[in-house]
Amino acid sequence: MTSQMPFPQHPDPVQWKMIYLARRNPALAEGDFAQAWREHSALGRQCRNVQDKVLGVTQCTRIMGGNPSGANTDYDGVNLLQLRDLGVASDIWNDPETRAIMRPDEPRVFDRYVRDFTLVAHEQVLTDLPPGNALLVGFVRSVPGLAPAEFVEGLAKLPTPWPQTGRVVLNVVELERPVGYDFDAIVEWWFQDAEALGVAIMPGDVRTQVARSMGHLCDMDASVWMATQVTHRRP
Repeated sequence: MTSQMPFPQHPDPVQWKMIYLARRNPALAEGDFAQAWREHSALGRQCRNVQDKVLGVTQCTRIMGGNPSGANTDYDGVNLLQLRDLGVASDIWNDPETRAIMRPDEPRVFDRYVRDFTLVAHEQVLTDLPPGNALLVGFVRSVPGLAPAEFVEGLAKLPTPWPQTGRVVLNVVELERPVGYDFDAIVEWWFQDAEALGVAIMPGDVRTQVARSMGHLCDMDASVWMATQVTHRRP
């Protein structure tokens, strides 16, 4: 685990999330990943404690075909889990039902155990609109030497690079990060659907467009940008 960046105090009440940046099991065909992930998620219905702790799930699978230029293709999905409180982020890994039911199935779907690619963050809703069905997401790292408060406040004040964007959410990462997932924030830009996302960004390069507004805050080479669409959502 890598240590957390000392971010400024957050306001109350806080909406906490667990956020996955997932790769599929290499033995699983790309086109079969979304269904295998839905099957894995369905196991959560057998975990009564998980149902009480996880208030919402939004599984987003990388768009296959027509992926915007500059977007990463070496990850397969992003999961946004709304938590009851911060304590859930620690409790859930040691929950007996989770360990007995969910964990044994994880290697079938993913390239490693879920805990090893999960980040914990609190969200700031920047544009309060209903989410659509397509998500452009940035897992970003601060430029070296930038004060944590300046980084967070700078991201929160930035206009969206795309006028077609609906809901925009800034998630500030806290707690320890898994090795290889040392990101400081996760930004969600929501679009009506995959077609709308593609129209907004193309022609053009995602990294180039984002760098124009965020390049002074984010280490572009250490950040990940993914174009995804929702393949499972509850409630």
